Amino acid sequence: MKQYDAGNLIVHPGGSMDPQVVVEVIPEKAGWEFIHYQLRRLAAGETWQWETGEHELALVVLGGVVSVNSSRGAWQEIGGRADVFSGLPQALYLPRWTAFTLKARSDTEVAAAWVPTDQDHPARHITPADVTVEIRGGENATRQINRIIPPGFDCHRLVVVEVLTPSGGWSSYPPHKHDVHRLAPDGSLLEADLEEIYAYKLSRPEGYAIQRVYTGENSPLARAGKPVDALLMPRENDVVLVPEGYHPVVVPPGYTGYYLNVLAGSAQALTAEDDPAFTWVKSTFKTRNPAVPFYDLSGAKQVV
Repeated sequence: MKQYDAGNLIVHPGGSMDPQVVVEVIPEKAGWEFIHYQLRRLAAGETWQWETGEHELALVVLGGVVSVNSSRGAWQEIGGRADVFSGLPQALYLPRWTAFTLKARSDTEVAAAWVPTDQDHPARHITPADVTVEIRGGENATRQINRIIPPGFDCHRLVVVEVLTPSGGWSSYPPHKHDVHRLAPDGSLLEADLEEIYAYKLSRPEGYAIQRVYTGENSPLARAGKPVDALLMPRENDVVLVPEGYHPVVVPPGYTGYYLNVLAGSAQALTAEDDPAFTWVKSTFKTRNPAVPFYDLSGAKQVV
């Protein structure tokens, strides 16, 4: 079992031999089993060819427009927003054993995440009309969550959401965790054991966020004598790894924070447990930050 600390819980851009890859998370280096992630930047006209093998894949267009031709079908216009702060996402889910060519129709950034699978599911283009938006929390812990591949999506393991946090705001708060697979007496899921990444964007290039990752006494790492309590400062395009533990985030005043969450593990779920020391804070939420939502949600599905 790997020992984690502030030095290896954050992955910075650079180091790839592929010039399109801005930042990459490799399972063997992360010390986990499932999530492989890349942020790819393509100039207009450039292509990326790949084959998913024994993996299911999510492609999320962060900005720009792409087309994808594959052994499962063709999609000529995916994307359209200028960046992650200006509109709802479009994405593509591709099952295992899919060969594809992605072509940038404009200068484009695409997030690619894939996990191993032994199941077959249909390819699907996810449009803004398919994305459910939730305004969660309250006060200075208000945030916007765009559910791209939510629990219940027709896939095996992947869960993918976007989270936008306003200036000076907290997110993933109260702190929660999902590092033990637990069932209720009736068999319902209380908590899933999930790997997770936070892939960051900030509204200005010099921006940053602060994220704490810490394990509770019942986490597998803590029981193995390798507890974690790390304070991280992710910047543009950094990726924070959450192998276990609670993981709250705060954004400095003047900046809007964005992160793409990819999760995979013991269930296709977001079932989590709050840190019992902080869950009382939910009872203090009376209003929501008027900065949220960040753009027009007309026609979008929203959680009330």
